[in-house]
Amino acid sequence: MIGSYLAGHVSAAAAVVISIALMLFTGFAATRVTKRLRLPDVTAYILSGILLGPCCLGLVPQTVIDGMDFLPDVALAFIAFSTGEFFQFSTLKKNGLRVVVVTVAESLLASAAVFALTWGVLGLDLSFSIVLAALAASTAPASTMMTIRQLGAKGPFVDTLLQVVALDDVVGLIAYSVAISVALAAAAGSGGFSLASVLKPVAVNTGVLVLGGLFGGLLKLLMPKKRSTDNRLIVSVALLFAFCGICALVDVSPLLGCMSMGTVYMNLTGDEKLFRQLNYFSPPILLLFFVRSGLSFQLGDLFSASGAVGSVPLLTVGVLYFVVRIAGKYAGAWLGCLAAGSPKEVRNWLGLALIPQAGVAIGLAAMGARTLGGEAGSALETIILASSVLYELVGPGCAKLSLYLSKSYPSTLEEAVPEEAIPESRGKAPVEVLIARIQAIQAELPARENRPSEEELAFLEAAQSQLAAIGPRRGDTARRRF
Repeated sequence: MIGSYLAGHVSAAAAVVISIALMLFTGFAATRVTKRLRLPDVTAYILSGILLGPCCLGLVPQTVIDGMDFLPDVALAFIAFSTGEFFQFSTLKKNGLRVVVVTVAESLLASAAVFALTWGVLGLDLSFSIVLAALAASTAPASTMMTIRQLGAKGPFVDTLLQVVALDDVVGLIAYSVAISVALAAAAGSGGFSLASVLKPVAVNTGVLVLGGLFGGLLKLLMPKKRSTDNRLIVSVALLFAFCGICALVDVSPLLGCMSMGTVYMNLTGDEKLFRQLNYFSPPILLLFFVRSGLSFQLGDLFSASGAVGSVPLLTVGVLYFVVRIAGKYAGAWLGCLAAGSPKEVRNWLGLALIPQAGVAIGLAAMGARTLGGEAGSALETIILASSVLYELVGPGCAKLSLYLSKSYPSTLEEAVPEEAIPESRGKAPVEVLIARIQAIQAELPARENRPSEEELAFLEAAQSQLAAIGPRRGDTARRRF
């Protein structure tokens, strides 16, 4: 095996660099296939990691896989910080509590359904059940957003959906932070909970939340208007890494703190540009993280039971988790919309669009696996990885179905442009009405522009500032010589 050769016959530095190159290139190559199948990139990264890992080709040494244990912290730090952009107090006041009610209902009911299944029905370990139930709260909005853009959907259903998926991962992060504290307290308590074992992790996470807010204020102080765009990126990444390091020293999750850091910075400055820069900087880090998650996937564990969590085979747990979480999401979205007074089209079909699960759940599973440790941690990560692939396979289809059933996009030409929207349609021939409809649709289409995204523009601006700081370009020097 190439992985064994790299581990035993080359230097450690060479093995790491070659492994990273393999992970990056294989992850990119896999997306060429999944894009044709209209699947999200996360699916490609996970599958490429499984292919490179010990259960398939074994191209990456186990020592390298173990040495990348820091990736979940770094990847989730970027994800959690970016959620702060959606926690603008002005936006929350404008939208009121309706979206918050729907989001909390669909997230927590999915978690409650999974906990009832794993602990109440299957009799799995309490700590394991608590953490797995918390992971059920998060949603992966990427495939849903992609479907909305492809169909050009709009209306009250789409407005509610976009607001819910923006807050959904925030609820998932908070649910996980609370759950891991309770799970550790349950594991530490002999014969039940003790007050100290419950209050200590709650106090620690509260301290992390406050510290993250202070880091957000510090980030604002270090970002004066005269700060160049390249240094803005350097300072923000340095503070994120520093915060993760502090949390690692005291062995606590940085999630709530990074989210607090992003929230405080956004509300103090309103600086969306920094988030765009970080979003364009983070893809290679997230690719490595997801590929590394695939490398850690134990395919053989799916077909056996883990003694640390119960006697039920993990494949059975994974399939039931897949089904029950969908039911919980749908029921929670329905009840939340009912309580918030949402229209019938939103209430009946919102749950279908909240099925996908990938990025945040996989990152939280990796952190939970490290916290729980042993067979329980490995079982947690195996179930989440396997179910995430399934969710990403069925998610886009369910999202498209929900948009169709909620009448968020027209399926016929007559629905797209009704006769009432055509001036003097009664006196026109059918062909003239058809031409008028086509012209109306063309007028609404945006002009095709090969412009880079906002994230790319923000990152390129930082790169150009850095080049200018290094020195004049060779072309400029050559021109001055002549």
